[in-house]
Amino acid sequence: MNEHEHPSESRNKVPKGMTAFFLFVIVFLLGYIALYTPAISGWSFYDIFEKKMAEAEASAGAEPVRESYSGDEAAIAEGEKIYASSCAVCHKADATGGIGPDLTGRLKFGDAPDDLFTSIADGREGGMPPFRQQLSDVKIRKLMAFLETLRD
Repeated sequence: MNEHEHPSESRNKVPKGMTAFFLFVIVFLLGYIALYTPAISGWSFYDIFEKKMAEAEASAGAEPVRESYSGDEAAIAEGEKIYASSCAVCHKADATGGIGPDLTGRLKFGDAPDDLFTSIADGREGGMPPFRQQLSDVKIRKLMAFLETLRD
């Protein structure tokens, strides 16, 4: 019998289901590593992300960026909607200033189109956040066309 006083499990076999599960996990992990390790398969989430971003830019950027949308009624109307959703919170609905400065008169950082574009896209010190992430260049130019109508 036993040479020691504790019972032994040495003659018991591993259940077939556990062996099958263990082998499945090993095969799954080896397959996963082979498919999704960039050094082995060349797969990269960054490649997929960059491809999707390029597709989104192509579909969103279907309209070419014009230097100015002054006088374009459709662009000014779209700029007004952009203003209402992005700017009116700080500059008030009538652009007379609230948390942000009055946009109907002279602007602190310049009235030139390049200065205004920089202010909107990159922000300014003292509270103006950058909007380049939220608004495309086309939308910023349309917003500028709407702001131009407020200063006339």
